[in-house]
Amino acid sequence: MSELDKKIQPDPYATESISPATTADLDDSYQAFKSHEGEPIDPAEAKRVLRKIDVRIVPILFVVYLLQYLDKNSLNFASAYGLKDGTHLHGQQYSWLGSIFYFGYLWAQFPGGWLLQKLPIAKFLGVTTIVWGIILITTPACTNFAGIATNRFLLGTFEAVVNPGFVLIMGMWYTSAEQPLRLEAWYCTNGIATMVGGLLGYAIGHITSGSLERWMYVFIIFGSVSIVWGIVVLIFLPDLPSTAKFLTERERYVAVERVASNRQGVKNSHFKRYQLIQTLQDPKTWILFIMAVGAQVPNSAITSFTSIIVKSFGFDTLGTQYLQIPGGFIQFAALLGGGFICSHFPNSRCIAMITANCICILGAALLVGLPDDNKWGRLVALWLCYFQGLGFSMSLTMVSSNVAGYTKKQCTGTILFVGYCVGNIIGPQTFKDSEAPGYHSAYIAMLVGYMVKLAMVVVLYIYMFMVNKKRDREAGVVSAEEERLAIEQGMHDQTELDNKGFRYTL
Repeated sequence: MSELDKKIQPDPYATESISPATTADLDDSYQAFKSHEGEPIDPAEAKRVLRKIDVRIVPILFVVYLLQYLDKNSLNFASAYGLKDGTHLHGQQYSWLGSIFYFGYLWAQFPGGWLLQKLPIAKFLGVTTIVWGIILITTPACTNFAGIATNRFLLGTFEAVVNPGFVLIMGMWYTSAEQPLRLEAWYCTNGIATMVGGLLGYAIGHITSGSLERWMYVFIIFGSVSIVWGIVVLIFLPDLPSTAKFLTERERYVAVERVASNRQGVKNSHFKRYQLIQTLQDPKTWILFIMAVGAQVPNSAITSFTSIIVKSFGFDTLGTQYLQIPGGFIQFAALLGGGFICSHFPNSRCIAMITANCICILGAALLVGLPDDNKWGRLVALWLCYFQGLGFSMSLTMVSSNVAGYTKKQCTGTILFVGYCVGNIIGPQTFKDSEAPGYHSAYIAMLVGYMVKLAMVVVLYIYMFMVNKKRDREAGVVSAEEERLAIEQGMHDQTELDNKGFRYTL
C-alpha cells in the first residue's frame, strides 16, 4: 500500500457507504506534473506563464461567450422588427420559444457533460460553436411556430456545453484565487452583448431596402460570425496545459504545477461511479441547484423579453433597442468589478453574491410596486436587475474552485445547469400574454426568484464555513509534507470530501 493510500481516510462529511478514491486513474496531466516534481518555480516565471495563458485562453472564451449570449437572445432583438408577424406567432407562442430553447439545453446536459469529460474539450467546443452558427443562419427559413420552435430547441442543444465547458476550463488553467477575475472577464460579455445587440438592433432598424425582412438580418449576422469563430476555437484553443503547443515543455510543467495547488487535479477522463453517487449526496449540489433555479426565473426579463418590457413602459421601437445599453453597461461593470474584488480579497465571493442579489431584490420590488405611468422609474428598476449576473457567475466559481474529483466536478456542474434550465423554462411562462403590458405575475416571480437565491447563498456560506473550521480543528498545524500530500491527492482525482487537506473558498 502506498503512502498516499495510507493517508486517505473518509471525511466525516462524506457518506460512509462510499469508498474513498484510490490511486488508480491518474490525472491526464499527471506525467507532466511528476516529470519535474520538486523543481523550484520562480514567482516571476509563474507570472510569465500566467500572462501567456491569459493572452491565449481568455480572448477566445470572451468571444465565444459573447456570441452564445447574442445568439440565444437573438429573439429579443428580432422581436422588435416583426419576428412575431414573420413567423406567424400568436398568444403564448413567443413565450414558449424562450422556454423551448432551455428544453434543448436541459436534455443535452447529461450527454454533453459526459462528452466534455471524454473528448478533447477545446475541439468539442469548437465544433459545437460552428454547428450552432449554422442553426442560427437557418432561422429566417422558419415561417411558423413549429419550425422556429424546432430551430430553438436545436440551438439550445448545441449551446448547452458552453457554460459547463467553460467552468471546467477555468479549473484546468487557473488557481482558485485567479478564477473569479478570469471567469468574469468572459462572463461580463453578457453586458457587452446587451450593448452590442442594442446598437446592432438600432442599426438594423435603419435598414429600409433589400429583399429580406429586418428581423432576419439578426440571425444571419450572428450565425455567420459564430461559424467563423468556431473555426478559430478549433485552431487556437488548447485542450490541456500539458499538451499546449503555445507553451514550452518547462512552461507546461509550470502551468500544471500552478493548477495542482488547487488540490483538484487538472482533468481526468475516467468516469467514476462513486463520485457520481457522492455528488448526489453532497448538500452543496442541491444548494447550488436551488440557487440556479431561483437565479434564472428572472433571467428572461433581461434576455428574451427586454425589448417587450421596455416597450410596455411606453418607449418607441428604436427606444427599446438603445435603452437596453445602460443595463448592459451596468451588467458589464458589476461583473468585472465583482471579479476584481473577489480575486484580490480572499473569501469575498459569497459576500459579493449577497450584495448583488440585494440590489436585484430592490429592482424587482420597484417593478412590482411602482405605478405603470412611472416609466423612467420602472426602467431604472429593470436596469438594477442586471446585477443578477454577478451572483450567478460567482456560483459557477463554487463549482470550479470548491468541487474536486473530475467526475464530481462535471456532475455537479451538470446538476447546477439543470437548475439553470428549469429556471429559464419557468421564467418565460410568467410573462402572460393576457397581462400585457403590465406583466405583474412576471415581476412577482422575479422578486421571489431573487429571494430564494439569496437564502441559498447564505446557507451555502454557512455550510462551507463550518466544514472549513472543523477541518482546521482536526488538522492542527499543517506541515509542508501534508500540504504536498493534499496536492498529490488532487492529482489522483480525490474529491473535496475525501481529501481532508482541501479547504473551501468562501
